[in-house]
Amino acid sequence: MTFGNTFTDFGGGFSAWAGFAYSTVSDTVTAGFGNQYAAYSRTVANAGVYGVAYYSAYDPAPVIGFAGPVAPQSIRLTNTTYAALDMASGSDYSKKFGGATGTDPDWLTVTLTGYDAQNAVTGAVTFYLADFRFADGASDYLVDEWTSVDLTGLGTGVTKILLGFASSDTGMFGINTPTYVALDDLAFTPVPEPSATAALAGLGAWLAVSARRRRARGLPVK
Repeated sequence: MTFGNTFTDFGGGFSAWAGFAYSTVSDTVTAGFGNQYAAYSRTVANAGVYGVAYYSAYDPAPVIGFAGPVAPQSIRLTNTTYAALDMASGSDYSKKFGGATGTDPDWLTVTLTGYDAQNAVTGAVTFYLADFRFADGASDYLVDEWTSVDLTGLGTGVTKILLGFASSDTGMFGINTPTYVALDDLAFTPVPEPSATAALAGLGAWLAVSARRRRARGLPVK
C-alpha cells in the first residue's frame, strides 16, 4: 500500500502538510492544532503506530493506493484529539457541535470511496465521526474509541481509496471543523488480475479434458 502525503515549506518557519502521517502519540486531553497527530481513544490507549489522515481544501484528497486490485474488508477509525475536542468545545474558527442549547443537528463524516484501475467508482462507505442529529439528544455522540468499519461495500477490484469529509459546520472557505481521522488495521484480500484468472481457468479446463481422456482410455486419473 501507499499513503499519499504532500508537504509545502513556505519559508519563514511556516509549512503545511496534507494526506497521511504516521503517529505514536497518545494524548486525549490537549486541545488545539498543536496536538493534531493524536488519536482520540478514551477506552483503549493508543499503542504502536497508526495513521492520521488530514484533508486540506487546497490539496488533493488523501489517497490509499494498492499495488494491485483488492477487495477491502475492514478498517478501524476514530477521531483525532484535535478534531474531537474542537467539536466538543468549539474554537475561534468552528462551532461547538450541538450549539449553545445542544440541539443543533451537527455532524461530521468521513467517506471512503473505492476506485478501480480504470478510475471508475466501485463503492463508497460513510462513517459518522460525530452525529448530533438525534431528536432525544441523549443519543448524540462524538466517536471516542477505535471503531471497526465494514469496507465490503467498496466492492472488489479496488486499486485506490479516497477519503473525503463533510460537515454541518461550513463557511466561505469550506468545512470549518478540523478534517482529520485516525486509522489503523486496514484489512483487504488481493484480487487476481484478469490475465491470471484466465490462466487459472485455462489450466482448470486443460486438467478436466485430460482427466476425461484418461478415463476414456481406461487409465488411472491422478
